[in-house]
Amino acid sequence: MDNVVITGMGIVSSLGFDADQFFARMLSGEIAIGSAPWASEAGEVWWSGVRGFEPGRWMSPVVEAGTDLYAQFTIAAAEQGVRRSGLRLDPLRTAIVHGTTLGGVRALMRAQYELDRHGPSAIDRKTLIKISPNMPAAQLAMRWGLHGPQLTVSTTCASALDAIGTAARLIADGRADAAITGGTEGGWAGTDGSAEGEFAPAVFHSQIRYGMTAPGADRSVASVPFDRRRTGVVTGEGSAMFVLEREQTARARGAVILAEIIGYASLSDAHHPSSPEPTGRWEAEVMNQALADAGIRAQDVDALIAHATSTPKGDLAEIRAINDTHSRNRPRPLPVMSLKGHIGHSGAAAGAMSLLAAVFTLNGGVLPHTAGTRDIEPEADFAVAVDHPSSIDARTIQLNAFGFGGQNASLVVRRSPER
Repeated sequence: MDNVVITGMGIVSSLGFDADQFFARMLSGEIAIGSAPWASEAGEVWWSGVRGFEPGRWMSPVVEAGTDLYAQFTIAAAEQGVRRSGLRLDPLRTAIVHGTTLGGVRALMRAQYELDRHGPSAIDRKTLIKISPNMPAAQLAMRWGLHGPQLTVSTTCASALDAIGTAARLIADGRADAAITGGTEGGWAGTDGSAEGEFAPAVFHSQIRYGMTAPGADRSVASVPFDRRRTGVVTGEGSAMFVLEREQTARARGAVILAEIIGYASLSDAHHPSSPEPTGRWEAEVMNQALADAGIRAQDVDALIAHATSTPKGDLAEIRAINDTHSRNRPRPLPVMSLKGHIGHSGAAAGAMSLLAAVFTLNGGVLPHTAGTRDIEPEADFAVAVDHPSSIDARTIQLNAFGFGGQNASLVVRRSPER
C-alpha cells in the first residue's frame, strides 16, 4: 500500500482530550488507572476511565441529547483531527470508517434498568438511535455533510486498526480521496467518570465474571504488559480518530504530513472465542502479511507497539509471534512497548491510540516506556521498553491489535521524508 498519509488526529482518553497532552502525560510516566466506580463482590477492581469530559464543547445540545457517550467521544476526537488537518472535506470523496466493539450497548443497559424499575415511560425515547453501532459514523457524516462511504467495523479489539486499514485501502484503491477513521469504546460511567446512582453496566461486571479482570491491591501493577506478574485486563475507554488523505492532494495543499500508512493486514486465528492460538502462529502471520503489504522486511521495522493486554495467555502468544517475526537477522533486539500499562485496555480504540503514539514517536524521536512493567517474561526475545522513555530514530513502526474471536490486525506506518 502506498500514497496514503495521516494529516490529522485527535483523542478523548483517560490521559486527556488533546493529542499532544496525551503523549506528554504518557512520556511523564503517568498511570491513569484507579478504582472502578462500581462496587464488586470480587474486591477492588481497577479501571481507566475518561473523567471531566464536556460534550457541550464539541457538539450542540440536540446532538448531545441524541447520542450515547461513546459516540460523543468519537465526535470530539474527530473534530480535533479535522481541525488539525486543515482539510476542506469533499462531500462525495471523503469516507468515514469507524471501529467499535459494543457500540451503544450502555444505552440499552440503561433503558433496561429504567424499564425494570420504573416502567416503559422511564425509557429514554432516543434509546434506539443511541444503541446503533453505526451512529458515530452517521453523526460525523451529518456534521460535515459527507456522502462518501460510511462504514462501521466491529472486530472487537482489532476494530480500530481494521477501520484505519480499510480507510487507507479505500483511498489507495481510488474510491475516496480522504477519510475520517479510528475507533471508540466505552462511555460506561458519567461524563465525570463516576457511577450514575445505582445503575451499573452489566458488561463491566461480565468481564470480572469471565476472569478477564482480576482484583488487586496496587493500581501501579494492575496492568503490566509482558510482565510475569500480569493477571488480567484493566478496562479503559475513549476514542482516537484520524484524517487520512491521498499523498498527492495533501502535498499539493501544503498539509503537514504526520506519517504514511504503508502496510495493513487482517486475518483470523480460528482457534477460540477468547484465547489466542498459543504458539502465536496466526499473529505472526498477520504481522508478516502487513510487512509484505508494505513491501519491507522485518529488519526494516525500528519499533513495535504491541497489543499486550497484560493477560497471561494473550501476552505469551504475542511474545511468540513477535519472536517469530522480528528476532532473526537483527543487529540488536527490536524495541517494543504497550500503552496498556498507562491507560488500560481501551477496547476498539486501543489500536488507534497506539497509532497516535506511533506518530509522535516517528516525529519526536522518543518511544514511551511500558508503565508498570518490570519483571519481563523471559521468553521475550526483544527489548521491552521499561522504566522511562527512550530516544529512538524510528523511521518505521509496526502496530498490533488482537481481539476476541481471533481477530488479528497489524498496521505499518512510516515517517514522512520531510520530517
